[in-house]
Amino acid sequence: MYNSWWFLGLLGLLCTNLIVCSLERFPGVWKMIRNDGLAVPLKRLEKMGRKTTWKSSLSMARSVSEMSNKLSSIGWKSRRCQRDGGIMLFAQKGAYSRTGVYLVHVSILVILAGATLGELTGFKGSVMLPETRQTDKVYAFNSSESIDLGFSIRCDSFSIKHYDTGMVKEYSSLLTVMEPGKESFQTAIEVNKPLTHRGVTFYQSGYEAYNDFLVQMTNIETGNRKTIIIPFQTEVQWAEEGLSFGIVNVELVDQSVQRIKVWFSGSKGGASVFWLGNGESTRVEREGQTYLLSAKQLHATGLQVAKDPGVWLVYLGCGLMLFGLMVAFFLSHRRIWLFISEEDGGASVLFVGNANKNRVGFENSFGRLAEWLQKG
Repeated sequence: MYNSWWFLGLLGLLCTNLIVCSLERFPGVWKMIRNDGLAVPLKRLEKMGRKTTWKSSLSMARSVSEMSNKLSSIGWKSRRCQRDGGIMLFAQKGAYSRTGVYLVHVSILVILAGATLGELTGFKGSVMLPETRQTDKVYAFNSSESIDLGFSIRCDSFSIKHYDTGMVKEYSSLLTVMEPGKESFQTAIEVNKPLTHRGVTFYQSGYEAYNDFLVQMTNIETGNRKTIIIPFQTEVQWAEEGLSFGIVNVELVDQSVQRIKVWFSGSKGGASVFWLGNGESTRVEREGQTYLLSAKQLHATGLQVAKDPGVWLVYLGCGLMLFGLMVAFFLSHRRIWLFISEEDGGASVLFVGNANKNRVGFENSFGRLAEWLQKG
């Protein structure tokens, strides 16, 4: 559905709507943000609903100075001008909170841009990689088309743990990343612990068990080592050491190999037959040489592979959306005016306030502020 033409068309209409709406309304909002509060006519202030008046025994100049200082002490930085036979003080907070809704609009566009970038330049695929094998390609989910990674990845080993009942408990892979001209490195991945290299992320998503077995043999005296994949009940030879070996039987618990029966023989003497736990190792003496032998069922690790260059744009858009919602819902544009004029040897004060949101909360704080200014 998310890749269908009609869904993408709806997203296009949404983007167009947001852009047109923002371009049409934002200039008026910006004008309101930048509007000079000192230019508001006195008659308009006198008609506002949230206002109060009182008389001060101080002179007009002293009253202006005292109230300006008190407002500054609590974060209301005021400006003043002389007009209409008195002095006007104006202060505001949260003017840019009016842009909160437009931050949300922009965040949606950024998220969609990030998703589009990831869709056009990224990919999602998978690969089933047997132990000891490497690949420089993965296969796209939708088309199964091969995708060149630009580097190689090898599965060195796959480990799986079971409960006593035989059910799978956890599994992980040991991977080596190889790139021409650069030093290779090895890392382990498991479910919810992926590997990321050059913007490509490998997730441990599954596995596949084979009827073959991975056998490793090391001559402890000489250091010679051989790693070989053996089909079940098939004899193989290590000609350099004059050895023959194979897997002749297995013990299963709920289709999972628990123990492996190994047949081992040299050029002289009879064959040895013994059991090993899956993935365990043992020492074998043969013709004056000591060998370290380990065997395990061969697995292929299932990797989901994704490259999304737009993911950071999506994260940025989500962060911007949260910030925009906080601004839009929890902040408001609050403005206050003080008009002070001379009257009977003292001063007359008109105190007016206005807020674009949360008017009930502002009315309470306005009342406390008016009372505090009058006490001065």
